[in-house]
Amino acid sequence: MRTPASRIRLEPGHSVPLRTLDPVLGPPVTLPDPERHTHVQFRRFAGCPVCNLHLRSVVLRHEEIERAGIREVVLFHSPADELRRHVAHLPFAVVADPDRLLYAEFGVEAHRRALLDPRAWPAVARAVARGACELLRGRGHLPAAAQPAGRLGLPADFLIAPDGRVVAAKYGEHVYDQWSVDELLALVPTPEAAG
Repeated sequence: MRTPASRIRLEPGHSVPLRTLDPVLGPPVTLPDPERHTHVQFRRFAGCPVCNLHLRSVVLRHEEIERAGIREVVLFHSPADELRRHVAHLPFAVVADPDRLLYAEFGVEAHRRALLDPRAWPAVARAVARGACELLRGRGHLPAAAQPAGRLGLPADFLIAPDGRVVAAKYGEHVYDQWSVDELLALVPTPEAAG
């Protein structure tokens, strides 16, 4: 399952239209957020061990991200009912996009290289080990055996300004190729520096 090559990728300077998204838990969110930057992450499927590994790093520094004036919005290509039980602990908006409509609009691909790239293998091993530990402790859930939108998605990150302009974009080349929290924070001046 690969997005057609003719699909346009968003680049800095492109605009994202105003819309309201309905997270699987919590109130609706406006994209773009009119008062702060929005970090939109495209992840894979509900319960994806590699996605969970990355999101853990975001959760650990969520307060710092918020203080920098950034709102987190994370999309998965799973149905809301499946996604809800995997993300109840996350402190930010998580949106289900099982038909991959926003994935297509943002030019986010699915490709077998997501898992085949050797650069991803250390993260895959860490993610599987961590997921197994969480399951043994009764804190995790296995992903559904069948994933209607597949398991081969590539991650993507977008930083969107309050006016809807794309400030920065990253299209992952493998399953664990996304911005770190430090890379994200470096893209936005702190409120103190901006003022």
